[in-house]
Amino acid sequence: MLHYHRMVVIFWLAVVLPGAAAAAENICFDCHDKGSFSGNIVHQPLADGQCKACHNPHVAHFKGLLEKEGADLCYACHGKEKEKFKEGLVHQPVRGGKCLACHEPHASANSGLLKSNLDKICFSCHDKLPQKYGHTHSPFAKGQCFACHRPHQAAYGQLLKDEPDKICQSCHKPQDLQQGHADYPGQLRNCLSCHNPHGSERKGIVRNVLHAPYAKGCKDCHDQKGTQGNTQSCLRCHEKVATEMHARHSHLTGKGGNKCVDCHSPHAADEKNLLKGSQVEVCRACHRDTMARYADKLYKHPEAKAGTCTSCHEVHGSNRVAMLRGDGNAICTQCHETQGKFTHPVGEKILDARTGQMVTCISCHLPMGSDFKNELIYSGSKDLCVQCHKRY
Repeated sequence: MLHYHRMVVIFWLAVVLPGAAAAAENICFDCHDKGSFSGNIVHQPLADGQCKACHNPHVAHFKGLLEKEGADLCYACHGKEKEKFKEGLVHQPVRGGKCLACHEPHASANSGLLKSNLDKICFSCHDKLPQKYGHTHSPFAKGQCFACHRPHQAAYGQLLKDEPDKICQSCHKPQDLQQGHADYPGQLRNCLSCHNPHGSERKGIVRNVLHAPYAKGCKDCHDQKGTQGNTQSCLRCHEKVATEMHARHSHLTGKGGNKCVDCHSPHAADEKNLLKGSQVEVCRACHRDTMARYADKLYKHPEAKAGTCTSCHEVHGSNRVAMLRGDGNAICTQCHETQGKFTHPVGEKILDARTGQMVTCISCHLPMGSDFKNELIYSGSKDLCVQCHKRY
């Protein structure tokens, strides 16, 4: 009975007296240890005693008596951020609505309600990234990821704050850089074609794998009259690639410039193929719309999830659609050896009723990603089958 009267009084104070709402919320701390909700930085609703901004005190559909789930709850207040986070490249946790992957909901010792030091948060997901190098870039060594990257979304690849050269020159003055590159032909540019922005085993954080001509000097590529710096200068040595690029579908597209360096560094890289980044980063540079289309699909083939595009696609040229390494059956049966032998018939003698083309694995599956189990293009219960097996 006493508890009932106490609730009535508190409710009356909250309604009648301005500013009494915060006092009304103090009842929460009769059960919940207030010390667990305190820190250097306190979430504003909690600081104002407004627990009900996020929680329903009686009953709710979501765990923790939350009014909404995941990012939907955060965006109830942070509406401007919701619209901003739709632009450009969006960080995976943000795109998945996982705000609490990085932020505490109540209080934290760190600015921005971060769960811990910034570098620890980043490495919790980016665990394959070395934390130390023989020569480590100062911002990276200090855990200052935000010196170069944005945490939520960005207009530039790898969530960079700006164009790479502009980021470098925000700390490294052009006159100082020029002194360290006395023999560089022309104005300094493309810093990342030689340097790893995190660190390296080489001095000057030069990337660990050097292009053979670059290791000897610049003359092999830059002093060749008529072929200096263009695609032909690369193909003089890489004859096999020249043959591959004459296929029906080729990455040798567009006019002008050196198309090889769209994907490869001409100087130094972190792996033997001299790619400018990971496979998925290099491919996304051109295929951004395609990757965005499949980014949030519920089911993905393990190779697509891992970003190993070359498991299925040729890198320079192919006579097959989408530059595939084989037809839709040959690629899949490299791993799925029994498919087509005891499941749905596939192959040259089995034609797709919709197109008249050979039925292959990708007639029914979308390895890049799907909202249906087993990466099916439609629900496997019925919707998929009736595409061909119509009722008459």
